[in-house]
Amino acid sequence: MNASYDVKFWEIRRNKSSKTPSYVARWTVGGREKSKTFRTKELANSYLRDLRLAAKNGEAFDMDTGLPESMLAPEPDESGPTFLAFAQQFIAQRWKTSAARTRETDVYALLALVPAIVKDLPGRPDADEMRKVLREYALLPKDRRGELPAKHAPVLRWLETASLPLADFEQSWVVRLGLDAISVTFKGQKAAANTVLRKREVFHHLLELAVEEKVFDTNPLDGVKWTPPEAVDTVDPRTVVNPRQARALLDAAPRAGRTRGARMRAMYACMYYAALRPEEAAGLKRENCDLPGEGWGLLTLETARPFANKRYTDSGAAHDSRGLKHRADKDTRPVPIPPALVKILREHIAEFGVAGDGRLFATSKGGLYTNSAISRVWKWVRELAFTPEQVASRLVATPYDLRHAAVSLWLASGVAPTEVATRAGHSVEVLQRVYAKVIDGQRELANAKIISALEE
Repeated sequence: MNASYDVKFWEIRRNKSSKTPSYVARWTVGGREKSKTFRTKELANSYLRDLRLAAKNGEAFDMDTGLPESMLAPEPDESGPTFLAFAQQFIAQRWKTSAARTRETDVYALLALVPAIVKDLPGRPDADEMRKVLREYALLPKDRRGELPAKHAPVLRWLETASLPLADFEQSWVVRLGLDAISVTFKGQKAAANTVLRKREVFHHLLELAVEEKVFDTNPLDGVKWTPPEAVDTVDPRTVVNPRQARALLDAAPRAGRTRGARMRAMYACMYYAALRPEEAAGLKRENCDLPGEGWGLLTLETARPFANKRYTDSGAAHDSRGLKHRADKDTRPVPIPPALVKILREHIAEFGVAGDGRLFATSKGGLYTNSAISRVWKWVRELAFTPEQVASRLVATPYDLRHAAVSLWLASGVAPTEVATRAGHSVEVLQRVYAKVIDGQRELANAKIISALEE
């Protein structure tokens, strides 16, 4: 680098030659004039502040680019891409074929990994600032990125400079840096087992891509001894409500808020009586509902509307329209519904109608409810329906627990696991694993049925 410490700064100047307002930051390095144009005066000032700070810190400035050492682009690394660069490639490659929630999961895991897989260089930015730059800019596909604010440019430059070469994962200590990073929360506390395993899965997929790209012969994660946390993927019976408690909750829903609780009551009822996932309830339309005046009805599920941050959806809205989970695109799932739910849905439609696109459950303005809104109202419903002791317990602590209660009730009632799995949209294998404790609880009932059959 042809460097100089002779740096002088001029005032910001309005660029009068452009049709739209713009501003020019100006300075000299070794007598050579340098400039950079910005859309706003604030951005120009921010950029010039960075340059002044570098000069104040005694950095040498490159006479060709006019930039201090800390702002120069990193030199190409002969050892291959850095971990950050490869993480960006990984995100871009998976983006087109991934659902919004999967994209969000990938980025969330890399928010822990990228700031950890770095060299110990001076000027390390604040952890929150690094995650912000990664989340809102660096870990998005290029066509999804906005303009990086000037104040965040030094953060990105530090990450690009400090990021270790991907090839360094041949060394076990680098792999352990990543494993340590995914094992704690952003606040440094021990992370939940399921969260750790989800992040480790993303980590593994990224390194599998590196194997595919011939960077490694085998996945470096496979060569490191690491005991994963034991995740709980079975339903806790303490969360499961009985029918009387479920009815009390649904009866209390209309009293939660002015209209939200009343509007959400039928949605909660679908989760309990039909075991719908929240995103399946969000996608339910009038045309999917057979609601006779008497007897059982039928819901024919065909779409789901999972909630995700707008930056990860194809539509730019908070909900993407997707096919059903664990099913081929455009496949449907019929779910018979009992008269109690038929009645609730008929009443809901009579009182609130449907949204412009036919959806049953919509805000007063026709929008979709966010997960946080559904959870906030549910918290209110529990407080209205339960005793203080029950409110403090795990009993149906989340709306999703209504689905668990539905499947548990079906199994406890003696419905064949194959039929339960079909209605719930599970495989039998998943059903038996997730609801193992519920199924085990029916052992005495099963034994009694066998004895009765043997005595005939």
